[in-house]
Amino acid sequence: MRTPKILTTIQSYSWALFAADVFAGMTVAMVAVPLSLAIAIASGADPAKGLITGVVAGFLISLLGGSRVQIGGPTGAFIVVVFGVIAEYGYDGLVLATFMAGIILLVAGYFRAGNLILYVPESVVNGFTIGIGIIIATSQLRDFFGLAVERVPADFMEKLPVLWQASETFSFLTLVIALVTLVLIVFLRQLAPRFPGLIIAVAFGSALVALMDLPVETLGSRFGDLPSQLPEPQLPEFSLPRIIELFPSALVIAFLAGVESLLSAMVADKMIVGQHRPNAELTAQGVANIASALFAGLPATGAIARTATNVKAGGKTPVAGIVHALVILLVMLAAAPLAGYLAMPALAALLVITAWNMTEPHKWREYARARTSDKVLLLLTLFLTVVVDLTVAIGVGVSVGLALRLNRRKTIKSNWTLPDR
Repeated sequence: MRTPKILTTIQSYSWALFAADVFAGMTVAMVAVPLSLAIAIASGADPAKGLITGVVAGFLISLLGGSRVQIGGPTGAFIVVVFGVIAEYGYDGLVLATFMAGIILLVAGYFRAGNLILYVPESVVNGFTIGIGIIIATSQLRDFFGLAVERVPADFMEKLPVLWQASETFSFLTLVIALVTLVLIVFLRQLAPRFPGLIIAVAFGSALVALMDLPVETLGSRFGDLPSQLPEPQLPEFSLPRIIELFPSALVIAFLAGVESLLSAMVADKMIVGQHRPNAELTAQGVANIASALFAGLPATGAIARTATNVKAGGKTPVAGIVHALVILLVMLAAAPLAGYLAMPALAALLVITAWNMTEPHKWREYARARTSDKVLLLLTLFLTVVVDLTVAIGVGVSVGLALRLNRRKTIKSNWTLPDR
């Protein structure tokens, strides 16, 4: 079933639901603004691209998606892939890969491939999610410690020596701002889980830098002023050789977008006791990524953390996600100059917290108690994600996982016997 959930929810809509959705949408937007900026920067892109993606893709994912409460936009899972694509093929290569990924997702939705997520081994998902969290955290070490590094390599094994060599340039003031922001994020989350503490913490850390005139790098000092309007849409440049070389990257983007959006929708189902429409969700992801590419944005998918924030804030229908996108647009139009004051270590602290949450430490004991084959598969996928490549990790992890599943089926003894005929 590919009918957007909004068409179902709108039939019994009311002013009370609208009020709840508006409050939730505004709350999620306050979380999404600094997070979108930080994800874009960590991905090697202009920070404005994160806001553009949140507006365009976030609007369409809620409008066309198969979940009542799903919130879409740029997510941490894409940082590794996006950084690698930009480093190898340039930003125009990323735009084309995102456009192609959108088409792949549309095809997947049309052929009702949404239920196939059940066949992706959970250990593979957990392994590459933890691996991505490790990579994101290490990518923020430069801004967290104020290291003077002109360019950080995309490869994990190349990155560590470069950062270590720059350890002499460590800035104590930068570390203090990062730690203050990090502690405040954790404290506000414990004190008021429904309150958008992320933006308060990042704003506080940035205000310390601005008011005390500290020699700490800001978003404005590194990237200049953010644009205060959406760019005009335009098609990416197509050529057969370019399509062929970017096709593997497009497949990975499509896979990540599909898996993460459906996982997020499943988590949301448990929180609201609902049932999402997987094929409608894939179709929405396809349209959203095509549209994001047309506006030169980043790849997008359903964001588990923002979706959970939406539920906790009282979001009831896809209108909350639409409001969230519109509020980001208003912030972009009216408050773009203020974003220049955001301190880089404050944004780094935000992403370090995001990376930690991605690893889901509360589930580590559960992973340790799993069967040996599942633990090996998780560690294999994690290792390949961090040390080799996300594409390889996904390919090998899914292949080995499916082989193990087939092998388990063969070992199951059946009491069926040949009938006498």
